[in-house]
Amino acid sequence: MKSLLDIRRDLHQIPEFGFKEFKTQRYLLHYINSLPSEKIEIVPWETGIFVKVHGKNPSKTIGYRADIDGLPITEQTGLPFFSKHEGAMHACGHDFHMTIALGILTDIVNNPINDNVVFFFQPAEEGPGGAEPMMQEKIVEKWKPDLMMGLHIAPEYPVGTIATKPGLLFANTSELFIHLTGKGGHAAYPHHTKDMVVVAANLITQLQTIISRNVDPLDSAVITIGKMTAGTVQNIIAEEARLEGTIRTLSVESMHKVKNRLTTLLKGVEISYDCSIDVDYGCMYYEVNNEENATRQFMDFVEAREGATLIECKEAMTGEDFGYMLKDIPGFMFWLGVDSPFGLHHAKLNPNEEAIPFAVSLLTDYMRRV
Repeated sequence: MKSLLDIRRDLHQIPEFGFKEFKTQRYLLHYINSLPSEKIEIVPWETGIFVKVHGKNPSKTIGYRADIDGLPITEQTGLPFFSKHEGAMHACGHDFHMTIALGILTDIVNNPINDNVVFFFQPAEEGPGGAEPMMQEKIVEKWKPDLMMGLHIAPEYPVGTIATKPGLLFANTSELFIHLTGKGGHAAYPHHTKDMVVVAANLITQLQTIISRNVDPLDSAVITIGKMTAGTVQNIIAEEARLEGTIRTLSVESMHKVKNRLTTLLKGVEISYDCSIDVDYGCMYYEVNNEENATRQFMDFVEAREGATLIECKEAMTGEDFGYMLKDIPGFMFWLGVDSPFGLHHAKLNPNEEAIPFAVSLLTDYMRRV
């Protein structure tokens, strides 16, 4: 059987996008099927997998989530096991997430615990979102956990660090795609056109007034435009433009308020500039809200554990569709320190692999005591 280090490096080389994780699913199934079959049930779903390990004397069921997809980033780590898929990389640490889950799974199959454990190998966390449809499957009702757990690597913390908090941990997030259509033409005759470069530039500025003038200053929200495309050549006025970004809020109510204000603003821009605008919000991720008692119990466990450091962190504007798993099931998510000089979604992200055995040992011990 391969070591966890080899597994992580294998998975790192085959990053795949949401609901296209075919190689990843095959790899995971091959490994899981090598474990003693009488102790586990395996149910593939889309490109993900449900796995149930039966406990010796179960009084509850523990759920554990590991996301499995990669990002559209060209790797620049220079590692000998760099991505074999051009333009794709595990730049958010999902190779770590999967490896840790397989380590926990292997340990509790070979050294059974009292309670049942259901593993959710979830596709499409980076988009379009796999948690919500996964939770709607009938098998979840049959195997529904009493407690749900998940982690995310944190490059900024040293190995051995666990950071979390009760209550809100991650924000509500929504994609934002705005397509503007006007009338193109020759650069020498702007009066015969409806220039969408001018409109898009003006709109970007106006969008920020939603945050500064429509959101309570004591609340928090962010609108980020990360991509703007328009035009074809320097002497042609652009007929179309497209803005792509995200909206992030600390409450569902604020998300609705921001979107309602955005709709009104876009109608005004259409009238002012005599153009048409289409908006698409893509997928929305529900906030990650850690249940008070479960989180405190886990934090007490970490604080008492030799070799582990607990940090009660602040909430972040990060998005995570694990929030859909916590809507109906009490549980928590936490940051796992991996000590990398480069952050999440960076082409040079290189987490410290010593975090893998640390996390496996910590979580298997916790599952035995919780």
